[in-house]
Amino acid sequence: MLFNFVNTKTKKYANMKSTFYFTLGLLMASTTIQAQKLRFPEQNAINVNPDTHLVLTFDSAPAIGNKGFIRVFETGTNKQIDCLDLSIPAGPTQGQSNAGAIYTPVPYEYKETNSTNANTIPGTPSGMNKRDTSDYQLNIIGHFTDGFHFYPVIAHGNTATIYLHNNLLEYGKSYYVTIDKEAVSAAGFKGFTKKNAWRFATKESGPDKDLHKFVVSADGTADFNTVQGALDYIPDFNPQSLAPSIKENGGWKIFVKNGNYEEIVYLRNKRFVNIEGESRDGVLIHYANNEVFNPHPADIKTNELPGTFPSRRAAFMSDNGYGIELVNLTIQTDLKGQAEGLLMTGEENHLKNVHVIGSGDALQINGSTYLENCIIDGDGDTVLGRGPAFFKDCALSSYGAFMWIRNTNKNHGNVFVNCTFKGKGSDAVIARSPANKGKGYPYAEAVLLNCTLENVPSAGWGIIEGETNDVHFWEYNSRTVDGKEVDYSHRNRASRQLDKEKDARIIEWYSNPTYVLK
Repeated sequence: MLFNFVNTKTKKYANMKSTFYFTLGLLMASTTIQAQKLRFPEQNAINVNPDTHLVLTFDSAPAIGNKGFIRVFETGTNKQIDCLDLSIPAGPTQGQSNAGAIYTPVPYEYKETNSTNANTIPGTPSGMNKRDTSDYQLNIIGHFTDGFHFYPVIAHGNTATIYLHNNLLEYGKSYYVTIDKEAVSAAGFKGFTKKNAWRFATKESGPDKDLHKFVVSADGTADFNTVQGALDYIPDFNPQSLAPSIKENGGWKIFVKNGNYEEIVYLRNKRFVNIEGESRDGVLIHYANNEVFNPHPADIKTNELPGTFPSRRAAFMSDNGYGIELVNLTIQTDLKGQAEGLLMTGEENHLKNVHVIGSGDALQINGSTYLENCIIDGDGDTVLGRGPAFFKDCALSSYGAFMWIRNTNKNHGNVFVNCTFKGKGSDAVIARSPANKGKGYPYAEAVLLNCTLENVPSAGWGIIEGETNDVHFWEYNSRTVDGKEVDYSHRNRASRQLDKEKDARIIEWYSNPTYVLK
């Protein structure tokens, strides 16, 4: 007979040891889960949009490190798809020197391109500028290969949002994420080192382009998570032209659900795109951007003239666009300085019920743009650019000058009909026209018709340097907030008050957006 002898004490100890380590493992897992309560996308999520951010929510406020890596790998192949090195600073914190910079001898060329982070090295010059060799984070957004400086991780409260490089995740793929503990730290969080710690799979395919209609929702329940993701899905220069009668069928429609969209938005070469929010106050598109953080190339000067190198300093930029419509949105920059909330360059663009919040140069317009029922808030030179722009039933507030208009004699400037101007500082003049590095603006035009002025200095208009014979700083029927006629007796001598009878034809012309924007 075969006997199996078992030491009962050893067996009991082994069972206790196994129970101890199992319990310890549960406690450690529980601690990690408690430290990091939520993940977006969720663990093992499917049907994720490739433009997703990665979001971690903790029990306490996380700290973003200045070292460590956040990586994304393709499941199965273990191929690294993206890597964020947190030892690299996000971007400059001081202004750059532009000594020796020149204007490009030929206009900047806008070409159809599909350049992304997947096929092009960020920082690749798109014009005559030299490659930017500074050591900052760079991300190609909207096919602009020079790239944008960006924050790889942004923390608000108990949430850390990870911004992958755009256009690296693909449809029909599975991924896993690793996070070094030095990259993001919070009580009890030790990072993710295992392949199965954070996994998700993207949708098999994108929305049908033939429909020309997409929906954006920050919670991932629609076609795209980000405004930029939807815009990148639209081909350049498509359609080339569009008769008004078939606009609904040939143009593109992006509907943005209420939500917080913290992202740089940059579109170029787009045609007949309508971006409409669910509600103006419910859709916030914003980012901490300005001229210091994303300057123009150090060797290239920029200005407001056609053909200049594109600006990268706004939160939302529409560059070389045609028939772009923005409706029911709030667009904001989160930094001070030369910092547009919105920069529009192109022709026949339209803003309706849009709230723009910026600092210096809060709204820059270069090219024909019609604005109605919009709110523009800024710190000074609140409306900048060469125009032409027609404002109807809009409300503007500013601490400094409301505008610095720089149009030439080739087009009109800014015209305001039934608008309100609320000064928030002692220098809130309607407009100014100083010489800019020796260059004046002899055809500067700013016309106010039936507008209400509050806390605007009695001079009305600021400094006007150079020749003023062709400057059109005009007003008709300006009123105070209580409906009384404004006192014009101290107005700048270069300005003019239009007379209802003598200037009836001028008033009629400038009341017509077609005349102003032609």
